[in-house]
Amino acid sequence: MDRVLADSTSDRRLNMVLFALLGGLAVALATVGVYGVVAYSVSQRTHEIGVRMAIGAKPADVLRMVLNEGGKLALIGVALGSVIALAGARLIRGLLFNVSAADPITFIVVASGLLTVALLASYIPARRATRVDPMVALRGE
Repeated sequence: MDRVLADSTSDRRLNMVLFALLGGLAVALATVGVYGVVAYSVSQRTHEIGVRMAIGAKPADVLRMVLNEGGKLALIGVALGSVIALAGARLIRGLLFNVSAADPITFIVVASGLLTVALLASYIPARRATRVDPMVALRGE
């Protein structure tokens, strides 16, 4: 009986594993993407950050500025991704078993998790921006 049950659910388990792997890959790519964009932005704005720090900006102000930039990117990505996910949920409805394809709690938890991951990915370049020596940054251009 156990074998019959295992055989009857093997396709669904395979789909679950594949969706989980693809979801994990998507989160990893999003994390690397946000990190790359924010790190590039910080490197391009070194002179601006140096000027801000030279005229009195505190490291916390610079950290907040860079994290806000990463947060805005993440919000746009989560908003667009949620719209696409809602549309895609209709396509995979047949693959789900006793689970709603557009469960609001799931969307809220996933969106919150992605925003958290994006802010953590933005933290490294933001932290690096707070360590910019104003004299070196101003001398660079």
